[in-house]
Amino acid sequence: MKVTYNAGVDALSIVLNPLADIAESDEDKPGIILVYDADGNLVSLEILDASRRIGEIRRIEFEMVE
Repeated sequence: MKVTYNAGVDALSIVLNPLADIAESDEDKPGIILVYDADGNLVSLEILDASRRIGEIRRIEFEMVE
C-alpha cells in the first residue's frame, strides 16, 4: 500500500494494489474517486481538496490488529 499527498493539487492518493491493472474509476461522491480492476476489486482511491476534508493531512497512522 502507498499513500501520497500532492500539495500542489491538494489530493491524497491511497494505492492498495500498485500492480493491478486499472479497468475503471468512479467518482462515488464529489471529490472522492474510486479506482477498480477488471474483477471489481478496489485498487486505489483519491481524495480531492484533501486539506479541506481531512484533519491533519501530513500525519498518518498505521496500525495492524490481530
